[in-house]
Amino acid sequence: MKSLFEKNGGTYWEAGDYYLPNLVLPNEIEYHIGLWGQQRLNYLKKHRRVLYVNLLTFGQLDRHLREVDAAARERREILIQQMARDQGVTEQLKSKNQIHWVGRMNNIRACADEIIYNELIYDY
Repeated sequence: MKSLFEKNGGTYWEAGDYYLPNLVLPNEIEYHIGLWGQQRLNYLKKHRRVLYVNLLTFGQLDRHLREVDAAARERREILIQQMARDQGVTEQLKSKNQIHWVGRMNNIRACADEIIYNELIYDY
């Protein structure tokens, strides 16, 4: 009698007295997961263990981390541009008072990062 694994085209290999399934990961393009993907991975490992194991087991963890990383980078750029425009942080301000501009931009980046953490890293 064939197992469900064999019925679906799976094969086994013999290791001593045991038969182990031949499992391979799907071929995907290698992608460097950036800061946001790493932050999501750490969050999943520590706080959403079941989701992490499910994504890992089904071979979807890398794709999920790539999607979160790309979405977070794109969202951060948009947020920074919008907040800078709304708060009047321009190149003209940069040329007049560079220290003030740097402080305001650092504040904007920190706010954008917090939004990313809350929208994509901790709640996605």
